[in-house]
Amino acid sequence: MDAYLSDVLSGKRMLLFDGAMGTMVQRLGLARVNEQPDLLCLSDPDAVTGIHAAYVEAGSQVITTNTFSTNRFALPEGLSVAEVMHAGVECARASGARYVAADVSVLGELLDPYGDLEEDDAIEAFEEIARAINDEPVDIVLIETMTDLREAQLAIRAAKSICDKPVFASMSFGNGGATFMGVTPEQAVTGLREVGADVVGMNCSLGPIDMIALVERMAKLADCPILAQPNAGLPSVKDGKTTYDVTVEQYIEAFEKILDAGATVVGGCCGTDPSFISALSKLVESRS
Repeated sequence: MDAYLSDVLSGKRMLLFDGAMGTMVQRLGLARVNEQPDLLCLSDPDAVTGIHAAYVEAGSQVITTNTFSTNRFALPEGLSVAEVMHAGVECARASGARYVAADVSVLGELLDPYGDLEEDDAIEAFEEIARAINDEPVDIVLIETMTDLREAQLAIRAAKSICDKPVFASMSFGNGGATFMGVTPEQAVTGLREVGADVVGMNCSLGPIDMIALVERMAKLADCPILAQPNAGLPSVKDGKTTYDVTVEQYIEAFEKILDAGATVVGGCCGTDPSFISALSKLVESRS
């Protein structure tokens, strides 16, 4: 860990992540039927690196690997987690990013008793991901878009037991102020920190305006940096294309209040592109 990232973790500096990968994949016509975006790291690595590089040019300090669904339950037969993770990290590193965050997310099945996934199987899956990450030149483990606190905790424990990198953990909240599984911001802060998350926060589901109050709630309890990566508003389909209802200007206006609420690690999620990150970079610079 270099001095800058150390300062970020101690709350002395801000850190800018990238924006959406899926949005760019769709916009560039790279999406394929029944092919998850992660597989583009193998089939079209130049395209993935190009998306990463556009975010670097826009000001992103951290590039997130295109490995959101890289787990044993989601990958097609014949592909290993290690193989896809390696390709994802190579694409991210080739962009020239200052930092690379290995992306880890939900396994795609609900844990028992709400679903059929046994805890031991989930632990094995997350440990497999952590071992793959540990073999790669990454700076951060990003566990994101979680809705089940128990699943998030299993992912964090696996990462902490195997990797020596800081772990950022982010949950996805709805308009009601809780995740799909009923986790509140306060429960998230407490639960994520008690298993070792170095940064806690939220991403996806909400636009920037709706995220302000939730960041405030987290900030009242958090003894670590808070991450905020909102969507560009709500999605709608027009002429067969998914669009979002928040402009860059509206996004940045709301983000002023997100920073005031206490977020210091920031970026974008669904619907955001390099134009959003470029504007956010200027805002972060003005606050640094």
